[in-house]
Amino acid sequence: RDTSRTRDSPCPRRSFSSSRNTTPRVLLYRAPHRQPYHSQSVSPREHVPRRSQRRKVVTLPVFPEKMSGVLPTTMTPILVAKRASLRKLTNLISPVPADIDVAQAAAVVPIKTIAAACGLGEDDYEPYGHFKAKISEKVGPKLRATRGRGFYVVVAGINPTPLGEGKSTTTIGLAQAMGAHLDKECVACIRQPSMGPTFGIKGGAAGGGYSQVIPMEEMNLHLTGDIHAIGVANNLLAAAIDARVFHEATQKDEALFDRLCPKKKDGSRVFAKSMTKRLAKLGIATDDPELLTKEERSKFVRLNIDREKISWRRVVDMNDRFLRKITIGQNPTEKGHSRETGFDITVASEIMAVLAMTTGMKDMERRLGSMVVAPDLDGAPVTADDLGITGALTALMRDAIKPTLMQTLEGTPVLVHAGPFANIASGNSSIIADEIGLSMVGDGGFVLTEAGFGADIGLEKFMNLKCRSSGLKPHAAVIVATVRALKLHGGGPPVSPGKPLSFEYMNEDVELVRKGVANLTRHIENTKKFGVPVVVAMNVFPTDTPAEHEVIKLAALAAGADDCVLCTHHAEGGLGAAALGEAVSAACERNANAENFKLLYPDDSSIKEKIETIAKELYHAEAVSYSDEAEAKIAMFTEQGFGQLPICMAKTQYSFSHDPDLKGAPSGFTLPIGDVRCAAGAGFIVPLVGAFPTIPGLPTRPAYYEIGIDEETEMVLGLS
Repeated sequence: RDTSRTRDSPCPRRSFSSSRNTTPRVLLYRAPHRQPYHSQSVSPREHVPRRSQRRKVVTLPVFPEKMSGVLPTTMTPILVAKRASLRKLTNLISPVPADIDVAQAAAVVPIKTIAAACGLGEDDYEPYGHFKAKISEKVGPKLRATRGRGFYVVVAGINPTPLGEGKSTTTIGLAQAMGAHLDKECVACIRQPSMGPTFGIKGGAAGGGYSQVIPMEEMNLHLTGDIHAIGVANNLLAAAIDARVFHEATQKDEALFDRLCPKKKDGSRVFAKSMTKRLAKLGIATDDPELLTKEERSKFVRLNIDREKISWRRVVDMNDRFLRKITIGQNPTEKGHSRETGFDITVASEIMAVLAMTTGMKDMERRLGSMVVAPDLDGAPVTADDLGITGALTALMRDAIKPTLMQTLEGTPVLVHAGPFANIASGNSSIIADEIGLSMVGDGGFVLTEAGFGADIGLEKFMNLKCRSSGLKPHAAVIVATVRALKLHGGGPPVSPGKPLSFEYMNEDVELVRKGVANLTRHIENTKKFGVPVVVAMNVFPTDTPAEHEVIKLAALAAGADDCVLCTHHAEGGLGAAALGEAVSAACERNANAENFKLLYPDDSSIKEKIETIAKELYHAEAVSYSDEAEAKIAMFTEQGFGQLPICMAKTQYSFSHDPDLKGAPSGFTLPIGDVRCAAGAGFIVPLVGAFPTIPGLPTRPAYYEIGIDEETEMVLGLS
């Protein structure tokens, strides 16, 4: 480390490892008005240098043979691009500066170089600016034909504190370790951050310290617009539902028919292409509207939506508790057709879940059309296909289906796609991104895919939902743990964002850790029920002690973990996760066929049987109770033919139980199911554990207090 630098200095320059600094270099890329980063000392941060002075320009080695027109056979274009992109971090600052300072001082490689290092041609991706690109969903099968599939590793965690335990950071640090330090093909697959938590409590999701996705401000703010597209599609469908109910209530059959199938100038009528699935559902074979009988016309134009049971809600990508319950239709123009409804956060939309679970454009269109928005007055499901809106939704999602390629601080590739929360949705990045990543790394490579929050929800949904749908089998699981969280589970004082940590968390307390490791051991035991080996990653904090680490390691190994590894990737980048990389690689190689993988329950068990299997096997509940509303919904969904769908539990991330204050490894409790929703398009049933909100609220002091723009440089400040 460069100990001459102080905490007040900006983040230091980084260079390639010494083995890569022996050849002359030429400029590979320079953005307009940007100058190369200079190595001389920089003044303290009373004056922040312009972005052009701080953003380093990555250079490409000059090969004399290349300049003479002869490229050595060992240096393929892919290897040349890898040599330009991969780098080991040096001159790291301790204590670690703020995440955004690390990210904005980092060397960023043009995305075309990252793509080339992955073996992608220019037809395989679409650049979004200089440092992001959309990857075609068709790339996976094409690459897989020649490269095969790599090892599949899921990264999960224990039940966290509200501060988070560094699961995203560990995923990125491990990717940097494998790609830049262990010379393994590796792609990290993570979710797109929602701007609700970014401006609320949790902050962004680009990692942290010296293990980050960059540019982090581009990732955390809008990215390539996928969440916006989901919000627009979701709210278009919501508007269509209420508009259809309104028009059916205020018009007679003939008026509705004339508007849905208007006469052309020659007097003829035609059905829109989007109406064909509705016609098929009704058993109407003709393609000529004029041939419909009066009864068929009435069935065609009237969906008869039960307005009191509309389940589709509007969404916004922000934390806003006052949108949880609202009344719409209060303006006089709506003629008294008001009703109560509410908002969800955008990442809880079923369309987000469809994006995460789909396997391609055709499959996405099928799933979007299958989404149930309400029952009709006879109890039959009304879908997006019935509303004739599926084509429009698919058009809005045309670009969102493509994962976004980015990079880590050490130049390893990252695929960012989908962003469902694990506590209220499916909690994993997309199947498409994982498939592309597995094909990019090929046989012997590694894909690290992150599952949200604790392994009781994120990893469980990865196994029972994502792997069930994709048919993929994981070769290993990483469970991230911290001394801090285990002390909380051992009976430590509450941990709250914005408040100083109590004495117990800042000083050694082996006994508190010993009591709390029960939370970790249960996560290990649960993961092994799926037949997947476990490696525990201890995310090290400066306040940890060796005695506390030893207690965790002994408990993890006794519970059946393959290994338990100390990780310092937040402070040291990939180097700090190199030992974890070796352990994960060894676990995957021992489980190369993933032959012991199994799901927790079969498809043909009932909705209640599936809920109770998860509750009793993983949460250790003694029983499950159902509200009257939940009972009615389960009966309705079973009657509608959705009883075979798997389960996506919506519950708190802070405990195995429904009570966030019930820490450690509780058992013997009754799990209350307050409501049940059907996500037929995504392909699962969603039981809501207790009265669980699907849009967060803002705290007293949200993160937005720290966020702004530097007036001189126009750089984003304060993101975390």
